[in-house]
Amino acid sequence: MLIVLVVIATLSQCTATSTIHMPVTTQDIIAGDVFFEIISPQDLEYTYRLRPAKDFGVSFSQKLENVPMVLAEPPEACQKIRNVREMHGSIALMDRGQCSFLTKTLNAEAAGAIGAIITEYNSNSPEFEHYIEMIHDKTNRDAKIPAGFLLGKNGIIIRSTLMRMKRVHALINIPVNLTFIPPSKINHPPWLGW
Repeated sequence: MLIVLVVIATLSQCTATSTIHMPVTTQDIIAGDVFFEIISPQDLEYTYRLRPAKDFGVSFSQKLENVPMVLAEPPEACQKIRNVREMHGSIALMDRGQCSFLTKTLNAEAAGAIGAIITEYNSNSPEFEHYIEMIHDKTNRDAKIPAGFLLGKNGIIIRSTLMRMKRVHALINIPVNLTFIPPSKINHPPWLGW
């Protein structure tokens, strides 16, 4: 009887002071998000995370390789996009604000883009370091291309790097399957922590 009480007391103390540490898995990181990799220019060759549009457009299910990701002109893409020639067959990179996410996506689609990435370029915005849920604007419209939200810091660095290099696009692969890659092996941008 005494041995049983000692074992129970010992187990109680272990449970109260022990913490179970579960490793973070790649599935925890993915959590419904989509990833893409920039393969050129070399300064931007990392894997980036997108939060897909919540209730408009289509999913990033078709694998696209070596596709240009083009800076939209004008950057906020709330009116007709002017750089249509570069945009055709590309992924549009646009600035958040001034109109709905759906309007930006539809303007990219009208310019011939096959996908839309929207990011926060205003570093003073409270949403700058957060993923935004891109929702439908409740109009009677829908996009036929996929759209996703890119973290603001990534957007600023991508845009400023391309502008510094006098390039209008980066080459990307999207989506990238990270399911079987350990989190420590994901080539994420050094300016971010996961």
